[in-house]
Amino acid sequence: MQTSSDRHEYPAHWEADVVLRDGGTARIRPITADDAERLVSFYEQVSDESKYYRFFAPYPRLSAKDVHRFTHHDFVDRVGLAATVGDEFIGTVRYDRIGAGGRPATGAEADEAEVAFLVQDAHQGRGVASALLEHIAAVARERGIRRFAAEVLPANTKMIKVFTDAGYTQKRSFEDGVVRLEFGLEPTDRSLAVQYAREQRAEARSVQRLLAPGAVAVIGTGRAPGGVGRSILGNIRDGGYTGRLYAVNGALPEGQKELDGVPAFRSVRDIDGPVDVAVVAVPAERVPEVVADCGEHDVQGLVVVSAGYAESGPDGRERQRALVRQARSYGMRIIGPSSFGVINTSPEVRLNASLAPDMPRAGRIGLFAQSGAIGVALLSRLHRRGGGVTGVTGLSTFVSSGNRADVSGNDVLQYWYEDADTDVALMYLESIGNPRKFTRLARRTAAAKPLVVVQGARHGAGPRGHAVRATQLPHATVSALLRQAGVIRVDTITDLVDAGLLLARQPLPAGPRVAILGNSESLGLLTYDACLAEGLRPHPPQDLTTAASAADFHAALSRALADDSSDAVVVTAIPSVGEGSVGDAALAEALRSAAAEQPTKPVLVVHVELGGLAEALSAATSTAPQPGAASGPDPTPRTGERVKPRAAADEGAPADEKGAPAPAPPPEGTHPIPAYPAAERAVRALAQAVAYGQWRRDAADPGKVPEYEDIDERGAAALIEGMLARGQGLTLTTEATCELLAAYGVHVHRALPAPTPDAAAEAARTLGHPVALKATAPHLRHRADLGGVRLDLADEEQLRRAYAELTELFGSPEELRPVVQRMAPRGVDTVVRAVIDPAAGAVLSFGLAGAASQLLGDMAHRLIPVTDRDATSLVRSIRTAPLLFGWRGSAPVDTPALEELMLRVSRLVHDHPEVVAVTLEPVVVAPHGISVLGASVRLAPPPARDDHGPRTLPAY
Repeated sequence: MQTSSDRHEYPAHWEADVVLRDGGTARIRPITADDAERLVSFYEQVSDESKYYRFFAPYPRLSAKDVHRFTHHDFVDRVGLAATVGDEFIGTVRYDRIGAGGRPATGAEADEAEVAFLVQDAHQGRGVASALLEHIAAVARERGIRRFAAEVLPANTKMIKVFTDAGYTQKRSFEDGVVRLEFGLEPTDRSLAVQYAREQRAEARSVQRLLAPGAVAVIGTGRAPGGVGRSILGNIRDGGYTGRLYAVNGALPEGQKELDGVPAFRSVRDIDGPVDVAVVAVPAERVPEVVADCGEHDVQGLVVVSAGYAESGPDGRERQRALVRQARSYGMRIIGPSSFGVINTSPEVRLNASLAPDMPRAGRIGLFAQSGAIGVALLSRLHRRGGGVTGVTGLSTFVSSGNRADVSGNDVLQYWYEDADTDVALMYLESIGNPRKFTRLARRTAAAKPLVVVQGARHGAGPRGHAVRATQLPHATVSALLRQAGVIRVDTITDLVDAGLLLARQPLPAGPRVAILGNSESLGLLTYDACLAEGLRPHPPQDLTTAASAADFHAALSRALADDSSDAVVVTAIPSVGEGSVGDAALAEALRSAAAEQPTKPVLVVHVELGGLAEALSAATSTAPQPGAASGPDPTPRTGERVKPRAAADEGAPADEKGAPAPAPPPEGTHPIPAYPAAERAVRALAQAVAYGQWRRDAADPGKVPEYEDIDERGAAALIEGMLARGQGLTLTTEATCELLAAYGVHVHRALPAPTPDAAAEAARTLGHPVALKATAPHLRHRADLGGVRLDLADEEQLRRAYAELTELFGSPEELRPVVQRMAPRGVDTVVRAVIDPAAGAVLSFGLAGAASQLLGDMAHRLIPVTDRDATSLVRSIRTAPLLFGWRGSAPVDTPALEELMLRVSRLVHDHPEVVAVTLEPVVVAPHGISVLGASVRLAPPPARDDHGPRTLPAY
């Protein structure tokens, strides 16, 4: 199928899997000469009306000449792409390069092409044409085409809408009964917004189909009790799934129609009716047969719990690739393999297609885990009361991705972003397959709801089952970039749950000011110290003494919440003794009622050995229906019957040790109060909420990327093109570096080579005294502490003496590579770097030069393009930032000039993806102005597809 073309080899990198509007998948690839029969078959299935819209006349069949024309391309001036499901075309698009007058043309001087689509009627409305347009536009840009033209009949409103909705700048005209559309192909803010919105809707829909199916088949349900498949079947049934449930086992005896009260079949093909999701629990060697059966039965998605894939070694990795390719060929998406399963607690679904024996309580937290073991731990901790974080909260959805071969955390983020049942997203990640996309999605999600992430495998390779892009950035840098995107980064699953409970139950704090009150002075002081350690601003603790009553707690909390000088309140409580001691239930009610009076500030409780208080507070932590509201149906539904949601007493809701159900919730409108067994844990969660609240406020005004009139973008592009013509990747010479940076208003102080003392003297006369003499050998460069630099040389005599000292100490001039540079004003030495990381994208970094950045790693990072607000925060993010602002009586330096420099470097890298690395070191920031004393730039050919390219699924 993949043959060579007339002028170019088959462009395999144009092949891509895409998610369509309805959540299904299709494959987009170039059309070749081997596709003649497929094209004819496809055309026969297109309606006469669609053919008329394509050719402007009745056109019942394709001639042999047409077939040859539409299948033979040079992949430069004539290109055709097809969207396929299985081995069949469902849509095609084609462009032909044209010149003046609309005639066929060749060569880069003709930068316009005519484009036309045809989509099978059965697949219209799925977003096929929109996806094809994105991909054919990317192909055209790669081949030097800058504009598309399309002629459309006025009645073909669907195709006109495809073009007009794409977001490109376009021009429309009407002549001879035909609408002519012309539009440029350079991505615009609107076209990117349209593309990202379509991506979000499609990927969210693909996950929604997996989490809210109308019918589920569990394939691999053993005949004997036990086993993975049989366990999942029972969990779905016992969880009260509201859809149709089927058991599938190829070894079932003839005539057996049921298994555990569920309709049973030997193959999914035997099921009379649609199946939306298949849970696959058969040995890995049998999975291909199962996938084929599911594909032929039009199953929409798979949850593969089977193991034996990439986690088992090279053979398993290839088996995993084949699994993904096979599933996508049928338009199916996969969760897994080696997945623990999925859960959806919505009353309309109630799906527990997992190995968790109990259905979690319904709630507002979404949970994603790549590790099955960690998923079990998190489900257990969130489900039970007592131990870890006391109290119970509920889940909206749970996804265990296993090896993350297809559906990933990015897809689930797309779903949670628009899911009205999810208020907080918790994620345990062992790898991030596409950090660039994850950061973009996280930023958008975090602007709407909290996203808390703990990352495993931080100090080594990720799990063998995960396909991960290689990154050159250290983990600390990736973490900093995630925090910049609004992600709440925590280090342990305990912290994950602690932060999640607070964010799910309480409002965001307006600032870092914390009131502390309680009946233990010592516990109050521990909380105070913990606040200081986390960068909060605590008030002195208020000690209510151990004799405090529930009324005393209520009054103190009410005063603290009403106080405008506090943004949050931490209540500490220890057991009290004596006849007048406060009861746990009374104390919990006192705190809840006081918090309800002032519901705009978060309240946390730190308790010590008060299990009763924790349980009393947890009465407010469940969002599930409570007993007494209604009586549920019989817990075991009849076969094939849709099950109505059961009351909480039947939901597996946690009970106390005596078997009593959870207490009733507080009145509506009140915030459940989270309780923590240690002050440090409560304060750490509060500090995360404070930082996230500040990020939300800052994100409302992200700033702008400034325009500078003196930037010569076209001149820089011409320089880069000429330099790259000499090689595939190169580090620029000093002269070329200075010329390129100057095009963006970054001026580097001249450094003249000084191979001899006489050359040094001549350089000094050229530059003017005073000068500096520097050794630029790699082992001495930027190492003033080793003595390879001599400063403030006021005349030739001092210069020659310094030259002699350097050569005597460090070797010959050939080894030292000395240069002479005019002295810059005194200031603080800093370093500015930009790099395009293959995984994270373009990153700008800043720190102080020398030991601060090299030894202590005190660097701050931002994603490019950097806004003015980003640059301001970047300068202030390093620990040594006080040195820039007048520390201990020193003169403050010109940070606005430094920020402008970073914005110019950001623009250079953003405008020209060929610039893969920039280093400015040192950048001396003086009280007035800056001096760039050293610079290096590396170029490389740009990638064929970048972030502005068409949406695709990860390649397999």
